[in-house]
Formats: sequence, C-alpha cells, structure tokens
Amino acid sequence: MNMMQPGHTTDIWAASLANLGRFSEQEPMARHTTLGTGGPARWFFRPAGRAELISARQVIPADIRILPLGRGSNMLIPDTGFDGLVIDLSDVNELRVEGCHIHAEAGVRMSAIARTCAEHGLTGLEFMATVPGDLGGGIAMNAGAFSQQVSDTVELVELVDRQGKVSEIEAGELAMSYRHTALPADTLILSAHFELTPDTPEAIRERMRTMRSRRSSTQPLNRPNCGSVFKNPDGDHAARLIEAADLKGVRIGGACISERHANFIVNEGEASSADVLALIERVRLVVKKKFGIMLEPEVRIVSDTGAGS
Repeated sequence: MNMMQPGHTTDIWAASLANLGRFSEQEPMARHTTLGTGGPARWFFRPAGRAELISARQVIPADIRILPLGRGSNMLIPDTGFDGLVIDLSDVNELRVEGCHIHAEAGVRMSAIARTCAEHGLTGLEFMATVPGDLGGGIAMNAGAFSQQVSDTVELVELVDRQGKVSEIEAGELAMSYRHTALPADTLILSAHFELTPDTPEAIRERMRTMRSRRSSTQPLNRPNCGSVFKNPDGDHAARLIEAADLKGVRIGGACISERHANFIVNEGEASSADVLALIERVRLVVKKKFGIMLEPEVRIVSDTGAGS
C-alpha cells in the first residue's frame, strides 16, 4: 500500500494536529479495535476535546481520507492498514443531564450514558449498558438491543464538516432505520441530545442487570470480538441461520465462529483481518446456499484506501 498521499507536506498540518491532541504516524490499529486485528494507520489523531476537533477539521487537507474511531468495537481494519487519518474521538466526551434530556459528546462510552441515566432516573437507553462502543458509533449505526435503539429517543445530532462548521440536524432528517443512519457526507458527529422518560433508578438498574446477565450468558465476552457480525434479516436471526448451517466452531486461521453465539467471530489469539474477512465470506456463501438468504455484515469493513462499508 502507498502510505504517503501525493501533494502533501505532512509536517505543516501534522504540527497543527500535534498541538491539538495526540498525533502519531504508522499507528498499529490492532491496539485500537476490540477484535485485535488491523494494520497501521498512516496518521492517527486523538483531539483533546470538542474545540480541538473543530479546529483540526479546519487544517486537515480536503483530500485526506478520514476514519472516525471510538472504541473500535464494530470495525474490521485490513492487515494492510488505512491510508489516511484515523481520528480517535475518545476525549470528546462531555456528558450532562438537563431535566429529562441527556447531552453526550461522540466519545462518551455508551455504558457510561446508561449508568448516568440510571442515576438520574431516566429510562430509554438501558440497552447501552451492554454495548462496548462510544456514542458516535452508536449514532452512526443506530445501535440497539433488547427492543431499544438510539432512534427511539435521540432528538438532535450535532455535526462538524470539513471546514470546521458546526451544524445541528434533527433526528427525523437522518432516515434512521435498523443499523443505519444517513449522515451528511464528510461530517463527523460531535454530540447528540436525547429525550428520556422518568422512572425509578431501582427499576432502571434492574433492567440493566437483566440485560447484562443475558449478554454475558450468551455471548463470548471473554474473547476478542467485534460484536454482532451480521445484521438480522427480516423475520429471522443471523445467529439462528448460521447455527442451522452447522457453522459454529468453524475457523479460518485464528478466527473462529463462536460456539457460544453463532453471530460472533472471535480472535483465538493470532487472527488476521484477512482470516476474519474470509470467514465472513464463507458464512455468507454457506447460508445463501442452504437458505437462500444473503447475510449483510453489521461490522464495518474498512478498505485500506477508503472509509469502508
């Protein structure tokens, strides 16, 4: 892979980013994904906060490819890496409560949002207690579980474009559907506002405990994984189809379909992204042949030269 894009004097804008947060080159992305795979990012930047992210967008050259990153929990980065700039939003993480409203920035962990909601007696986001990622990714894919999803309660999403211009867009304009949000091109999520419903903290915490217990008893949380690999097709479940196709335990290299939950691929220690991708394709072909259903990946598969699917 060509790790230097033509026409750039990296030192100029890189120096600006270094003053706005952490900046590095050739950053191993296996360190930043829950699956533990992925080659180096050409450039890696973690802005110190909201203001620094907005400032950074004004100096990053327009033709530099950008890949936003939270906790890397729903992302498969190729072994060849990413020929662009990864922006880690972990430190863009303000969280506040105003009455029945929650305001959270993109880098806030969804589990932290769930805990804060419980503390303030606000229901509607209990499912976030079981999701390992950050809010930005949760908004981008309309994350959900246990009959709850982001689109149920989100009111407004705040975005920043390539020029550093901040705008707000109402949730109704984002065409949010199952694991999909139609974000405007070349924008990054800054924050989101939610309107929730009052309930007792005890009742909310009990629902969260039940959800966590179900997750821990049915999912391979003790192994590196990227969460659910495939979306559920209409009227069915990906895990049921994969199990019915006798694919549990099938492995390619260090990647293995979990014996505990068929819609999880786990890294048994030495898996490459290529192993995982090959296993994804095998599952799709076998399920298609046996049931006539082509499973659609839920995990975001990033290409080495673009933002991926």
